Amino acid sequence: MGIEESDGFVDARALPSEDLVAKTLNETTGTLGIASRPKVVDFSARLRERRRASIRTIALRVTAVVGVIAVVCGLVWLLLFSSVFRLDAEQIAVSGGNEWISTQRIRDIANRQSGKSLFLVSANEVTSQLKDIPGVTDATADKRFPKGMAVAVKAQKPAAMLKTDKDMTAVDGQGRVLNSVNGASADGIPVIEVGDVDKGLRSRAVQEALRILSTLPENMRKGITKVSAQTQDSITTELNGGDRVIIWGDASQLDLKKAVVDKIINDPTKIGDKHQVDVSAPLRPIIK
Repeated sequence: MGIEESDGFVDARALPSEDLVAKTLNETTGTLGIASRPKVVDFSARLRERRRASIRTIALRVTAVVGVIAVVCGLVWLLLFSSVFRLDAEQIAVSGGNEWISTQRIRDIANRQSGKSLFLVSANEVTSQLKDIPGVTDATADKRFPKGMAVAVKAQKPAAMLKTDKDMTAVDGQGRVLNSVNGASADGIPVIEVGDVDKGLRSRAVQEALRILSTLPENMRKGITKVSAQTQDSITTELNGGDRVIIWGDASQLDLKKAVVDKIINDPTKIGDKHQVDVSAPLRPIIK
C-alpha cells in the first residue's frame, strides 16, 4: 500500500502496524520457546559452593597425609620392630678362635646383639668389643640379611709368658693377660722372667720386649729360649740356647732391625762363626 503524501503530511493509518508485545516475547524466548529472564547471580549459593570445594580439598589433603604417615609407620615397624629382620642367635657364624681365645667368648659378644633388628645392630660396636679381647689383633662383623651375622677374629698366640717363682702368665703384645682354653701349651712361646706380673706389665722394659716379640716371625719365636729385658733400651733374645744372641735395643725401627737380623743370621758369609748380632743401631750392626 503506498503512502499518500500531501504537503509533507503522513497519514499514520497508512503506516505498517507492529505488534510490540509479540516482538518482546520473541526477543526473550529461549531455545524451548519459553520466555526467559536475564540470569541473576546468587552470591550466597556461590559462597556455599566454594566452601564445599575447600572442604573437599582439605579432606583429600588430610587423607593423603594420613596415608603417607601410615605407610612410613608400617615401614618403620617392618624394618625395626618386626621379626622379619631380627638377628637370630642361631644364625651367627663365628670363626677365628684358638686355644688362647675362646670361640664361646667371641660368640657371647655377638649374642648380645641377638633379638635386635639388623638395622639397629652396630657392626662397629661388635668389632670394637672383639678387638678388646686380649690376643685379638683384628676383627670383623658382617650383617647377613635377613637374620644372620658373620663374626671373624684374627687371633695370635701370646707374645710372651711372664714367669714368676709361682706361675706363668700369658700376655699379648699390648700387655693384656690371656686365659688359656683347655690348658693350651706354652711350647714355643718366649718367656720373660719377672718378679711380679702386675709390676712387670707396668715396666717400660717389659712393654718394649712384648712389642718386639709380638712382631717376630713364628719360626724365630719358636727358637727363642731366653728373653732379657733389663732396661727399655737393651732388649735381648737368645735363640737355640745361646747359639744366636740378638740385641734389639728398644722397639724402634723394628722392620729395619728384623730385615738386618734376617740378612745376617741366614747368610754364612756374614755371621761366620760369630754368635751375637747387635742391631740397636740398625744402620751400623755389630757382629761378635
